[in-house]
Parts: sequence; C-alpha cells; structure tokens
Amino acid sequence: MAMTVRFQETGGPGVLRLDDLEPGDPGPGEVLLRIDAIGLNRADVLFRSGQYIEPVKQFPAGLGSEAAGVIEALGPGVTAFTVGQPVSVIPNFSQNDYPQYAERALAPVTALVPRPEPVDAVAGAAVWMPYLTAYGAMVEIGRGRAGDVVAINAASSSVGLAAIHTTNRLGATPIAITRTRAKRQRLLDEGAAEVIVSTEEDVAGRILSLTSGRGAEYVFDAVAGPGVVELARAVAADGTHFLWGAASGQPTPYPGFELGMPALNLRTYSVQEISRNPERLRRAIAFVSSGLRTGAFRPTVDRVFDLEDIIQAHEHLESNTHFGKIVVATSR
Repeated sequence: MAMTVRFQETGGPGVLRLDDLEPGDPGPGEVLLRIDAIGLNRADVLFRSGQYIEPVKQFPAGLGSEAAGVIEALGPGVTAFTVGQPVSVIPNFSQNDYPQYAERALAPVTALVPRPEPVDAVAGAAVWMPYLTAYGAMVEIGRGRAGDVVAINAASSSVGLAAIHTTNRLGATPIAITRTRAKRQRLLDEGAAEVIVSTEEDVAGRILSLTSGRGAEYVFDAVAGPGVVELARAVAADGTHFLWGAASGQPTPYPGFELGMPALNLRTYSVQEISRNPERLRRAIAFVSSGLRTGAFRPTVDRVFDLEDIIQAHEHLESNTHFGKIVVATSR
C-alpha cells in the first residue's frame, strides 16, 4: 500500500485527502516508481479546482504530473530503464491517467528522464517542467536569438526563473516583472537585467523605455486576463506574446483591435507541445541537460513540504508568495 493524495470533488486545497492505495503492477510501456519528491505546478491547482484545460474524468481523482524517484518494477517490453534506476518524471501525460502525488505510482516510460546520482530527488522534481516550458517557448517555437529582449511576468515562479536563466543563456536580455518590490533584488541576483514592479510602475511604458521604444521581441505571460492589452503594447513589431498560464483567473481579451491592429503574434502555449512530441522533447532534454552540466541552469526551490502537509503546500502555492519551486517530499 502507498499513501496517495486524492480528491472526491473539485474545490480548494481542503478537498485533498490522503488514502492508502495499491498502485498495481506496471503494464506495457509503464514502470512502477517509488516516489521520493513531487514538484507542484499551477496546473495541479487548476485541475484540482476544475479550471484546467482538461477536466477531471472521474472521482475519486488523483493529482500531479512531475516527480522524482526510483524504479521499482518494469512493465512488459520496457528495456530502456532498469530496476533501481533514479529518474525524474516530466509532464507529458494526463493527471487522470498517471497521478504522481503518492509514495508509489505508475508512470509511462515516455515521461522518464534518467537522473544522475549527484542530482537529488528534490532537485530532480523541481527542474524539468520549468526549463522545458521556457525552452519550448523561447527556443523551439519562438526561435529566440542573441540580442532579443524578453519580458517575463510572474518572474519569481519556477517557470519565470527558468525563463530568466534561459534568456541569458541565449544571449538575450531578460526583463522581470513582479508584483512586489520585496522580490526585486532576488530577481536581479537570478540574472534579470531589469526588474519592473507592476504595482508601482507603468509596465509597458518601462519596457518601451528600456528598449528605446522598440519593445520586447517576446513577452512570456503566465497571468493573462485584462492585463494582456497593456502588456501587448510593449511587444515589438512582429514580436510574440506567449500566453502560457492564466493566473489572473479572468477572461483574456484579444488586444489587437484595441491597439490598432499592430503586427502582433499572440500565441497560447503549453509545455505539452514539447513533452508530448518525441523529437522536440529530445532536443529539449539535450538543451536543459547541457545547462545543468554547466551550471547555467539550476533548480530554485522555495520550500519542501511533507506529503502529509499537502493541503498547506497547495495553500502556499496559491498564496503567490513563493520564490521558485514548491516541492513535496514523501519521506525525510
């Protein structure tokens, strides 16, 4: 049996419960994992609350799509991995099918990345989703280049920090956008060239000023909602405004008409565009692995919770006070 997080209805963090469940034996193309650490993502909150792009299929439902652990058993035909091998789990599957909030869980082999021994479980659960997301938008799809300017809101999130690091590695210039001045210095320490405090400054005006009126070639937007119109003012001609999240919880207007139909590319984006495409994923893993080896990329962990404290972990995630990744450990 394994302690497993489930919920019987959609709602706030209080709907989460701990149950003892048997994960079962792995089938073809699957492995059974001993989960050591779980990476929390905004998608988990949306799925739990019934607001995700994919609905919950049935209750009780599980949760989670990013983790690190050790393989306990292989399904029929699995030859690329071995029992006892440390791995990370990346989000390329439905939480309906392979929930990872558990002490032991099944996972598809397509979602596994070997985890070198120096990388501990907490780091292994914290690093992949942020960097795959940033790489996919800026490199694989956006074709970002040296000299570009990238404006990043929700910059203190794990994806925001990965976007700062990725932008620097490309030779581009990251402009971080945050709601509170308290995070300004830490964002500069993480490599932001400039930090804009959105509650105190004219964000679009500041970006235009910093770029001599040109605007940012890319806006990496995790908030969306009504603020899209204002942020879109700061996108350079033929630039791209990536909408990869919807943290505002409000409807997102199309800004083109209000801004006089500029040459603006407004594009929704999900990490699954990378993680579910084998060739894109191969390139992404190579890019991120290279950054990890050189030290250009690193997990930024805000706090580690115990699995028994999963409700508090989700409350902390929803507070938006964290800096970097929130991780849950199954045993410490």
